Amino acid sequence: MYSKVLMPVDVFEMDLSDKAVKHAEFLAQGDGIIYLLHVLPQSSRLIMHGFTRDLRRFEEHLEKEAETRLEQMREHFSFPPERVIPLVRFGNVRDEVNQAAEDLDADVIVIGSKNPSITTHLLGSNAATIVRHAKKPVFTVR
Repeated sequence: MYSKVLMPVDVFEMDLSDKAVKHAEFLAQGDGIIYLLHVLPQSSRLIMHGFTRDLRRFEEHLEKEAETRLEQMREHFSFPPERVIPLVRFGNVRDEVNQAAEDLDADVIVIGSKNPSITTHLLGSNAATIVRHAKKPVFTVR
């Protein structure tokens, strides 16, 4: 169906991602590749100027933890591991997901989403924000 599926995941809230795994696999059946993307927040180095070294160490720890969890998540797929590619980026979730979709020339984005609550209606959610700003088709899985 699709040759490149981008699947943004929150490795610290795996239940959302678990819902989307089967859908991503279905869309990438054949020879498709699934890119698992976790986005970590970018610290503001201007605000935290005096703590830059500690902050960088903390970011490295978070990045390593995210990479480990993405590797573990590859086991949830029935695809061969080389067809599920983990990626970690720093920045705003919406911007990084949409930029990754462009960079990878992804055919589609598949993202897990919570059932809406009053908080998500008032403040928005990552899934809703990605859908609103995406230039690629997006499947939202609940």
